[in-house]
Amino acid sequence: MNPPVALYVHYPWCVRKCPYCDFNSHESRGPIPEADYLAALLKDLDAALPLIAGRTFETVFFGGGTPSLMAVETVAAVLSACHQRRLLADAAEITLEANPGTVEARKFAGFRAAGVNRLSLGIQSFDDAKLKSLGRIHSADEARQAAALALKHFDNVNLDLMYALPKQTLDQARHDIEAAIALSPAHISAYHLTLEPNTPFHHTPPPLPDDDAAADMQDMVEERLAAAGYEHYETSAFARHGTHSGYRCRHNLNYWRFGDYLGIGAGAHSKLTIGERIARDARPRGPANYLAEPQTRRWQDVTRADLPGEFMMNLLRLHEGFTPALFEQRTGLPFITVEKSVLVARREGLLEMSDEPIRPSERGRRYLNRLVGLFLDDGAPETFSYSSM
Repeated sequence: MNPPVALYVHYPWCVRKCPYCDFNSHESRGPIPEADYLAALLKDLDAALPLIAGRTFETVFFGGGTPSLMAVETVAAVLSACHQRRLLADAAEITLEANPGTVEARKFAGFRAAGVNRLSLGIQSFDDAKLKSLGRIHSADEARQAAALALKHFDNVNLDLMYALPKQTLDQARHDIEAAIALSPAHISAYHLTLEPNTPFHHTPPPLPDDDAAADMQDMVEERLAAAGYEHYETSAFARHGTHSGYRCRHNLNYWRFGDYLGIGAGAHSKLTIGERIARDARPRGPANYLAEPQTRRWQDVTRADLPGEFMMNLLRLHEGFTPALFEQRTGLPFITVEKSVLVARREGLLEMSDEPIRPSERGRRYLNRLVGLFLDDGAPETFSYSSM
């Protein structure tokens, strides 16, 4: 039985590239070829149809770049194409990433009418000085205005925040979290700023809080959001308590549960179960290259040796953990493949295994790189009885 499948639509352009960003995004220094890009997306989608025959998208995610720069008509055309091809499941979650700013914000009502039912707003901070240090083009006031407008048009809104920002204090980080909580969105994502390779911040690091200060900020974020009724269900994701489970990001949950996804657009990645194979593809990163060759794919199989590590890199981000049955279902491998590493992780206090499912412990969540690393180079399996744990 195939896992659920999702659609990811990448829009590669943005107004200005942020110095911390390592995503496939390109500054729009001239007119964006919107009509040509839409035509390429639809060719890309149609070329992949034989690989997903009989399956429907449980979620759709417009990411970028800055997808809110897209014309409402472009978003509507992509979703209409999915409907016409009977690709959208009933009650599909359809997310669009947006950045604060009056031009994009005025489109929110149009995106909702086009079929988008979840908006993810890239706030990052409610502090003007911190926004400037991050290279963001919006102000704190614009962030608040955009959030209020988003909440007017969408029941399901995520606010993206970052902490451990240049010269940030614990009180400043707390101010950002409190400002987000006061807006009462359905979902908050709170990320630790990291210096990704091949970014200006990596080449010329800004003055960042030290590890102890950053850890204090993480503790504060988790404590304040828990007290405000948000469930911490993934490393950086918090969904409001007392509501339908749909306030968890279903699209990201599909990634983390090692589901399938089809990516269309410049630089988009795909992972599909094709018969007995699990294969990956990456589209050309440059918009011009993608426009010249949108429908050509070069699938590469994920090797049996790589599957355990790929599964664990995703599943161990989730506080809910996983069952041996899910591992076998999603990888096609027997659970004995990872038993030795599971035992080592339990002995190190990184996994909790008193009952199904197998979950990262609090220590495992703090030392996630160490935990995942145990599964990247498995040795000979060590047999044990799961039911005795």
